[in-house]
Amino acid sequence: MRAAALALTIGSSCTPVALHAADTALEAQFKQLLQRDFRARGVAGMDRLDQDSLQKICTDTRDRPPAADREALLKEQMALIRWPADGHLLGDWRAGEKIAQDGRGMTWADRPGGPAGGSCYGCHQISPQEIAFGTIGPSLLHLGRDRGTSTQMQRYVYGHIYNAKAYNLCSYMPRFGVSGALSEQQIKDLVALLLDPDSPVNRP
Repeated sequence: MRAAALALTIGSSCTPVALHAADTALEAQFKQLLQRDFRARGVAGMDRLDQDSLQKICTDTRDRPPAADREALLKEQMALIRWPADGHLLGDWRAGEKIAQDGRGMTWADRPGGPAGGSCYGCHQISPQEIAFGTIGPSLLHLGRDRGTSTQMQRYVYGHIYNAKAYNLCSYMPRFGVSGALSEQQIKDLVALLLDPDSPVNRP
């Protein structure tokens, strides 16, 4: 009832001050619900409810960070990307397909340090053989065929998987490398899945 009343206040308010007050009240109530209903278990700790500075900016601005801050924020996120020391960005596309299909890892039932998947098909169309895929993210089918496999393109894809917010500040895509969800080799394998000419993703 209180949440409904707050929502009604937002809908009926005509002033920015009242709207902000209602938003603040709703946010506080939401945080209380999360703290009440979530429990730390296994590798899934309560720290998952904490936002970093960029996530908070995106939340507070409804995914519209101030234009004046955008360049500096993008540079901060780009600096978080750790590029492979060996300079190689393409791994094994077959391993990449397994990672894209795999949604396990970092839940309360997983062991600490255990392998994690990318669950990429939850948001993207990738290989034409997989008919079950999400549409939150863009289709990646024929990415390498359409955009090429240059070193620049490999670097873009690797960086995007490692930290999507270095390219789109309020992207909904997980920061797989920054969070440690995927290893360097796993990210290389996903790059190969998307760009290797032999990958089914890029076959005619």
